[in-house]
Formats: sequence, structure tokens, C-alpha cells
Amino acid sequence: MRLVLASASPARLGVLRAAGADPLVEVSDVDEDALLAAHPDADPARKVTLLAAAKAAAVAARIAGEQPDALVIGCDSMLLVDGELVGKPGDADTARRRWSAMAGRSGELLTGHAVLLLVGGAVAKEAEGHAVTGVRFAEPSPEELEAYLGTGEPLNVAGAFTLDGFGGWFVDGIDGDPSNVIGISLPLVRRLLGGIGVSPVDLWRKESW
Repeated sequence: MRLVLASASPARLGVLRAAGADPLVEVSDVDEDALLAAHPDADPARKVTLLAAAKAAAVAARIAGEQPDALVIGCDSMLLVDGELVGKPGDADTARRRWSAMAGRSGELLTGHAVLLLVGGAVAKEAEGHAVTGVRFAEPSPEELEAYLGTGEPLNVAGAFTLDGFGGWFVDGIDGDPSNVIGISLPLVRRLLGGIGVSPVDLWRKESW
């Protein structure tokens, strides 16, 4: 059974590799804005879960011919601050505004997860859910924030920060699962796998033992 990660995130890939897996990476082509626009009344947890499920389904359909027996994992992360759900800022100005709003405060990092088990090229079992981790942000000085923006790191990550990179300097603490903040919650994935009859040890590559 081949493990397939439906995400371009190097952080998610790193978490899985550190946990003994060696996933094939396939990036979905889901139109995230269109999907969210089609579900305007969904709550934040449902929105990230819908995105994760759509990404996993898109990748599963694409690889079914070449990887008929596979486990596909899709994820999507967003940050909830003051009732506003935000994703990747995309540019420095947006990231700067995000940090102005969240510095010295707390937010919740939500990650939707979906796992699909392909057997003979068809989806045999599936499970989905979401994880929430509280994040307490520091107050970087203007010079520190500009330096951080200059790295480019916060532009393409949910909430304009990372826990496992440069951004870790500006996170005072978290409440909950750290792997969820990085982008994929190992505890939740373990539970979802159990629901479809798969153990995480089935995904370990032998050379990691």
C-alpha cells in the first residue's frame, strides 16, 4: 500500500518522514476559493475539512490508475483569529497586516484532514476530521517583523507563521498538538487510520527502524 500526500507542503512531508513514512507527493488542483464560496455558511472547522477532503479526492482520482492500492491523505490549515479564518497571505503587505492583528494575542490553528483508502483503484474506505491547536503569539519588534517578512517564509503558510521555522521565534506557546500547527496532526491521523482499519506502523519504511 502506497502512502500519498495530497499536499505541496514541505512541512507536512517532513512530519511524515520524521514519523517513519515515505509518502509520494501529489499536489491537488482544487480551486479553494471556489469551494469555500460554495459553502458560505460552513463553520471554520467544516471549511478546512471540506478543503482537505476535496484535495484527497482529487488526488485519489488522478493516481488510481498508477497506484490502485494506496492511502491518500489530504490536509488544509487555516488560522482563526477574532472569528476570522485566514489562510496563506500570499504577499508581504497582507502578512504584515496579519501580524499587526495577532501579535501579542492568541489564535487557533485549524487543520482539516481526510484519508482515503484505495483498493483496486476505487475508494474502499474514507474518514475525515479536524484538529485545533491554540497558538500564543509574541510581539516581534518592527525590525524583527520586517526581517521575518524578508525571509519569504510567512507569505505561503497558513496564518503567516510557522512553528518549525523562522516563525518559531515569535510563538510564545501552544495549547495542544504541535504537529497540527506544522500542518498535519499525527494523533488525529492515527485515529482516522484506525477508523478505516489501518495502523500507522503499516506506513513505516523499513529503513527507518
